Amino acid sequence: MSMAAVEVKDLVKVFDRIKAVDGLSFYVDEGEIYGLVGPNGAGKTTTLRIIATLISPTSGEVKIFGIDASKKPEKIRELISYLPEEAGAYKNLTGMEYLRFMAKLCSRNPAETEEMVERGISISGLGERLNDKIKTYSKGMKRRLLIARALMTLPKLAILDEPTSGLDVIYSFQVRDTIKRFVREYGITVLLSSHNMLEVEYLCNRIGLLSRGRIVAEGPPDELKASYNASNLEEVFMRVSNND
Repeated sequence: MSMAAVEVKDLVKVFDRIKAVDGLSFYVDEGEIYGLVGPNGAGKTTTLRIIATLISPTSGEVKIFGIDASKKPEKIRELISYLPEEAGAYKNLTGMEYLRFMAKLCSRNPAETEEMVERGISISGLGERLNDKIKTYSKGMKRRLLIARALMTLPKLAILDEPTSGLDVIYSFQVRDTIKRFVREYGITVLLSSHNMLEVEYLCNRIGLLSRGRIVAEGPPDELKASYNASNLEEVFMRVSNND
């Protein structure tokens, strides 16, 4: 039996007496795409930021491939990539310069840098626009560049907060296909949050529905739909939210 890629146990995060995360527990298997779904303020982004070692939990435990994230955050950062919903990029670099700069931070030698950059070029789909400065990019183009940055390094765990935010239908579809392909071909594990239920249903092996900082329903999309006698995940989401 393979080790869990992510183990979250009794996670709590309090900001100024507000419990953003309230005793949250879940796991993500290696090679799985797991989705955290919930309304604004449910605790999705806070949870992802804790797992990415950007903020510390008030209490509880997070392990990434068996490593305690609170005790060895620097080790965790070697294994993950994190794409925030509102991520930025260095606007005075060209797209190509940005990919190369980020690849050099993560690679061990020039050959590996080139491999990463080539993957990044392919994932972004930006073609000649990679020679232009990032400040000339639309929101969607910037997002494609940032997704390329997150996946090109082949992290053991990719943490993606609203991965297709700002993308049109065509590029959203391509990004979802790219994520699936990378999981299939390279064995990476993906933990993502999304407001897009179609995206979640297409991508995720399992999902956790969050409400007020805790999981109120969990399982494969098809099983959740069957359990709640729903034709789609939006219906499941509404029924779970109303019950809660």
